[in-house]
Amino acid sequence: MAKHRAPRQLPGLLVPLRQREFRLLWTGMSTSLIGDGILLVALAWQVYALSGAPAAMSVVGFALSLPQVATLLFGGVISDRFDRRKIMLCTDLVRGAVLTVLTVLSLTGVVQVWHIVGLVAVYGAASGFFGPAFDSIVPQLVPEDDLVQANALDQFVRPAALQMAGPSIGGILIAIGGSGLAFALDAVTFAISATCLWLMRPVRNEQGDEAAGSVWEEFKEGMNYVRGNVWLWGTFLAATFAYLLFIGPTEVLLPFVVKNELHGTAGDLGLVLASGGIGAIAAALIVGQRGVPRSYMPFIYITWTLATLAVAGYGMATASWHLAIACALVNGLEAAGTIAWATAKQKLVPEELLGRVSSVDWFISIALVPLSYAMAAPVASAIGVQNTLVGAGVLGAIVTFAFLFLPGMRSPRQLVVSPS
Repeated sequence: MAKHRAPRQLPGLLVPLRQREFRLLWTGMSTSLIGDGILLVALAWQVYALSGAPAAMSVVGFALSLPQVATLLFGGVISDRFDRRKIMLCTDLVRGAVLTVLTVLSLTGVVQVWHIVGLVAVYGAASGFFGPAFDSIVPQLVPEDDLVQANALDQFVRPAALQMAGPSIGGILIAIGGSGLAFALDAVTFAISATCLWLMRPVRNEQGDEAAGSVWEEFKEGMNYVRGNVWLWGTFLAATFAYLLFIGPTEVLLPFVVKNELHGTAGDLGLVLASGGIGAIAAALIVGQRGVPRSYMPFIYITWTLATLAVAGYGMATASWHLAIACALVNGLEAAGTIAWATAKQKLVPEELLGRVSSVDWFISIALVPLSYAMAAPVASAIGVQNTLVGAGVLGAIVTFAFLFLPGMRSPRQLVVSPS
């Protein structure tokens, strides 16, 4: 008699993919993230081909990021009122349409910088609705016991697609047919993502479409909940100040160190950045398999503190491989903490408030990032590039770790706060 075979067990990281709706969501998100990686390369190449001036790229970056910040809070309220799947579907359709127009303009040779500025502003505004909806729909699609693995899978695919696969494919496409061909494939990735979302079964929010309060009342309810939970508002502020200290110096000065201080090539810079993706992927695999400790907050803050401290390694490096190690540590430790943070929010924040809380998280955390970019060059000019990077890492780590000791931070409790 043939022996009965037990069903094969999926590796820990892949367990959430047993759920059909999450599998579709993950497939679409992974595809569109590759498109985002393509866009990073294609936009820069197109803008510099038209202008050749860094100022033009700065304007494009500003046009892309500011509308996203502006729509985040409203996007959180909307994601708690209506079908999150439909919200993400609409944003993918809008972004795909933007890229289709950009493709036509580029391939026909009529594209101008002002075209790009206007189009990426629409793209950024749509993105502000996607993030909160995505963050808050995941707990509706997978069992609570699989949330760590679901978030680890997210942190696995982001660096793999956004930092490694996407830019590599973008470079190849630009070499073959210019930026227009790269924009075209990016538009296709959003069409695939939209198709996956369309195939998902509707997932109704607990609050539902019949929410009694106005948009403003629901926004205040979300803000009141954040104010009533120190582990939320304290972490948002910790991220705000940490990002102020190290995001600008890292993004602005790391390429300068490779090119001017270490006399490296663009290939060296690519290897350094790719090592960051490898570090994040390794962290996602480890955390996805082993899980996170029951004490979420100490784990989150210790990993984020070490990640920020590793930024100082950029300033102490004397060779490109030193930078690669530092980059792997920064991204790997940050990914580990982010998996635990996303899981904590999804488990402790009521489902009907999760979209608003996530939007406030995004909004407050990145509020000072433009200032960080603006300050990086003047500070480096005053005290030196190496000192700026070392100072950013050390000060950022001190600030991050200090927030762990706010009263109530280490023992978060679910507190439902009624709107005042």
